[in-house]
Amino acid sequence: MYLIIDVGNTRVKAAVYEQGSLEELVVFKKSKIISELKKIIKKNNISSSIISSVASISIEKKKKITDLLDPIFVSSATKVPFINKYKTPKTLGVDRIALASAAVQQFPKQNVLVIDAGTCITYEFVNREREYLGGAISPGVQMRYNALHTFTAKLPLLSSETVEDAIGVDTNTSIHSGVVNGVCREIDGVIQQYKEKYQDLTVVLTGGDTYFLAKQLKSVIFAHPNFVLEGLHTILNYNLAND
Repeated sequence: MYLIIDVGNTRVKAAVYEQGSLEELVVFKKSKIISELKKIIKKNNISSSIISSVASISIEKKKKITDLLDPIFVSSATKVPFINKYKTPKTLGVDRIALASAAVQQFPKQNVLVIDAGTCITYEFVNREREYLGGAISPGVQMRYNALHTFTAKLPLLSSETVEDAIGVDTNTSIHSGVVNGVCREIDGVIQQYKEKYQDLTVVLTGGDTYFLAKQLKSVIFAHPNFVLEGLHTILNYNLAND
């Protein structure tokens, strides 16, 4: 069994894979990472593991994790199944590395655009030659709501809601229209930009806002909320095979 760990800013996703299939997924607070990992290890026969962290982990916790699992800690130096053409490869986030890895593994010999709709919205492009060329980063849905509240005097702080009409009839519906329609039109527009250059484009939508956005987008996409975990699983297999 393999243990795949994705550490976010506040939450951790830990997935147990057996023979290539996701058997168990546990989500917990980052502060409980050691105790929760101990529970998973006690319950499962873990042979190999990998960890990706977009947020910092203290030296003390990192040592405890190493003592528990001796995992691969994903970094820019980790072996990956794609050719990294990013001009500053050392600055490429580990989550973006995982997404590119999932893209080349699940959609071989295809031009793939992966859109991760989480805290930020990231766009990752891998061509049919397994070359990662880069992408884009923009504010996520909730970040846009937060910005409207934080940087104005009177606008309220709202959470995302499905927009039924582009015309907001009061302050709240105007905010929802601006944020949600803005994000959807951005994503549709970026997809169209890529399709103008790569007509055979495959598009994957992942991240915490996957299902919220998928039903509101005009573009045809594959919705896969756990694509980062799939990518980490791919990286682990790739490193085990190439040791």
